[in-house]
This record gives sequence, structure tokens and C-alpha cells, in this order.
Amino acid sequence: MIYRAAIFDLDGVLADTARLHLKAWYQLAQELKRPWAEDTSERLKGLERMASLEVILGEESDRFSEKEKIDLASRKNSYYQKLIRSLSPKDLLPGAGELLAWLNEKQIPIALASASKNAQAVLQALEISHYFSTIADPEQSAPKPCPDIFLAAAQGLQVGPEFCVAFEDAAAGVAAIKAAQGMTAIGVGHENSLRNADYIVNSLKEFDPRDFFLSAIRAAAIS
Repeated sequence: MIYRAAIFDLDGVLADTARLHLKAWYQLAQELKRPWAEDTSERLKGLERMASLEVILGEESDRFSEKEKIDLASRKNSYYQKLIRSLSPKDLLPGAGELLAWLNEKQIPIALASASKNAQAVLQALEISHYFSTIADPEQSAPKPCPDIFLAAAQGLQVGPEFCVAFEDAAAGVAAIKAAQGMTAIGVGHENSLRNADYIVNSLKEFDPRDFFLSAIRAAAIS
């Protein structure tokens, strides 16, 4: 197989922004005088914004109107956006910067497929936005495990899904890749939750791009 493009999820693959989300939710919980239990952080993992808010509100949820909940979620997002400014290249996960630089040098197109509405700001803070040819819009895609965002990323690169390698750290993300018309899934992280991926690495530092992209590089050189 000749792979021609790479698609990345953001949180847990390129950087750990989950800790910033937790800080923002904790700040909101403190303001609302809501308890922060030992398992709250774990319960918030992988949830979208409004579902996370329900965890924070708990049994008090019915006291808030839908408009108030939207306002609270927006307030949390404003806290998160301020925290993003503290990010720098040192917050890249192991191997991420090196892999992106290698792909860029070899002229392998790169796309982002993240559910984060703040992805562009995160990429800029990490100083890696210049590597990405396209960023799929999460507002126009059904949430993972639907494959929409990965298909949109491939379309943005003008590369068939079957010629794309995609990187994910969550089971729902891996399922989305596997449903994306022949796309290859690289699971990044713990093997148990990523067992449906085509390949699994503990971090991007373990991923050797030459195993996947040398054929495309040679083909481009010949043409």
C-alpha cells in the first residue's frame, strides 16, 4: 500500500490538553459551589462539552435552564481559551514535533481531525499550525465514532481515504477511522482500549514513518 497523507487527532496524540479542560471545569465547579469528587476527572474523559457540564451540575442540573447551561458551557470555554495561552512547544507529546517535521520535509500532506472547537488556537500555541494543510471543521461533522471528520480531512487534502494513515488515542476515534472507507488506524496509547486499531504505539516516538511513507516518496521522485 502506498500511503500519501497523514491525519491526526489533537488531544492525547499531539499534546495533552485534557489537563487544561479539567482546570477550566474545576474553576467553574468552584464558582458554582459544586463538589469535585475523586472520580470527577475520570468521568469527564472523552465527553463533549454539554455532557461534561451535566457531570459538573449533577443532581442540581434541573435547576438550570437550557440557556443557562449554554452560558455556563461558554464560560468554561472562555477559561479554557485563557489556559491555552500557557501552551508552548514543550507541551508537545513525545515524538509529535519530530514526526510532523519529517512528514513536512518529505512533502507528505497533513490534516487535523479534532472535535475541539479551539484546535486552531492550540496548534498556534504549540507552534505547529504551519504543518497542517487542512483542519476539518468539527461543526460540520457528526461526532466520533462517525467517520465524518476523518473523511472531511481526507477530502480537504484531496487524497483518497484508503491512502491515509490516521492517528488516534481513543476507542471512538479508532472506530471512526476504521469506518472511513479504508483508512488505516494507528492507535496511540494503551493497547487495551485501542485493540481495534491496525497498529498500536505507546507514543508517536515509537512510530517510524519510513515504514508507511517511503513508497509514496519514491513514487513521487520517479514521477
